[in-house]
Amino acid sequence: MLSRIADTMYWMNRYIERAENYARFMDVNFNLSLESVPDAEQQWKPLVMITGDWPLYESLYETVEKEKVIYFLGFDPKNPNSMYNSICNARENARAIRPELTKELWEQINYVYFLVKDGLEKKRWKENDPREFFKKVKKGCQMLYGIFAITISRTDGWHFGKIGQLIERADKTSRVLDVKYHILLPSLQGVGTTFDLSQWAALLKSVSAYDMYRKKYGKLTAVKISEFLILDEIFPRSMNFCLIQAEKSLNTITGNEGGFSNSAEKQLGKLKSTLEFADINDIFDGGLHEYADSFQKELNGVSSAIYDSFFANKYESINLNTTKQ
Repeated sequence: MLSRIADTMYWMNRYIERAENYARFMDVNFNLSLESVPDAEQQWKPLVMITGDWPLYESLYETVEKEKVIYFLGFDPKNPNSMYNSICNARENARAIRPELTKELWEQINYVYFLVKDGLEKKRWKENDPREFFKKVKKGCQMLYGIFAITISRTDGWHFGKIGQLIERADKTSRVLDVKYHILLPSLQGVGTTFDLSQWAALLKSVSAYDMYRKKYGKLTAVKISEFLILDEIFPRSMNFCLIQAEKSLNTITGNEGGFSNSAEKQLGKLKSTLEFADINDIFDGGLHEYADSFQKELNGVSSAIYDSFFANKYESINLNTTKQ
């Protein structure tokens, strides 16, 4: 497959996954803010921290306010990773490879694009309750996943798209865990309180993991929730599951059934192995924040290795695929 098409498919799916994650984060965080003591900075700053865009936010806004954070993450054209920009970039990537996509997929991408464009024009972030809008965006992206799964042939392009989606998803799951453990609850005195448990429940809901977690473990505990989101092998949004499936797609592309044939397979295999043989108690002993931070750096290394192995110097990359990982 042409490197340009593969790379574009990879980034199209990353942008869709990014937008869907931002929509679900803001929906759940808004719910949580209704149950918490009013404190805009405590409630909304962690949401910006999740994305890694806090320095940019600080350069644009002097204070942390609910409305400003929702605008920044959801609609701000100056934020290259905002939900609005992510959907715009996904659409532009889709346009670049329009002949490779089905009519149904293209129509759905356009639907989500005009939905967020309308949200920007109508200033949805100023509404008293913007949750319904974010739910529409989330459902629109989820429908894209379904259409992508049932209408696109399992070519290399499809597999590159899945790899992009899974890497983005694993990254966002690690960031949710990181921000909960180190920012939302900085005081050990709050551990185990009703507020603490409501936050952990909100964290599970933010990645659509609440029902599956309760079915497997029942009681809410920090250790078990972390174990579920990091190490579970069959839950679709766990970090481990994402890497397992990404490796399968990568092996399908290369035709390799064992070992590694390039740096991408090597880096991804090494990172997957660390999760397969990890113990949640060891992770907590070493620090959940330190583990999440290390994972994100290693995952960025995997993404760079994929570019070097398949895309670098094989075509002139288009500018819209240079956004921060």
